[in-house]
Amino acid sequence: MPARIDASQRRADVVAAASRLVARDGAAALSLRRVADEAELNVGSVRHYFDGSDDLLTATAEDVGRRMGERLATHRLDDLGAEWPERLAVFVEEVLPVDVERREEAAVLVEFVVASRTRPILAAATARMGRDLREALCTALASAGIGAAEQEADRLATLIGGLTMDAITPHGELGPAELRATLRRHLESLARHE
Repeated sequence: MPARIDASQRRADVVAAASRLVARDGAAALSLRRVADEAELNVGSVRHYFDGSDDLLTATAEDVGRRMGERLATHRLDDLGAEWPERLAVFVEEVLPVDVERREEAAVLVEFVVASRTRPILAAATARMGRDLREALCTALASAGIGAAEQEADRLATLIGGLTMDAITPHGELGPAELRATLRRHLESLARHE
């Protein structure tokens, strides 16, 4: 009797292979054949779970967003208290490329954000992730008593984007320690001006 294949696990394995491929070779490299090779499957097996490369792109973007969102959801932001700069820094580190897993996620996300300019299928997912992060930052900053919380959330989101780009691209030199230090300096400057 042949072994039963867990369809949800196989689908997750294909998405993980797509994520690895995009992190390593870029979003333009994603094709069903290349993902099948990465997952060590035949292309028919990948087609069984995904209607085409757009379907697989969307699933991979949603998976990255889900993983980041699950980590972010473990933090309570509506009552940060006096230690808000450190608590907010720990929250933000959930999406910064400060370890291997988050670096791969950040690389995939940046690839998808850039690709969303010409691939409308990615636009909704990447825009939603950006809005969700800004809303969470706004909630946290308002909880901390920061004036103009929406504007400061936009500034902080921009800093996160810049730090991420610097850390995952060859032009940058920031490692995890420098990312953390830069983030904390920014939050401490906000705390001094509350």
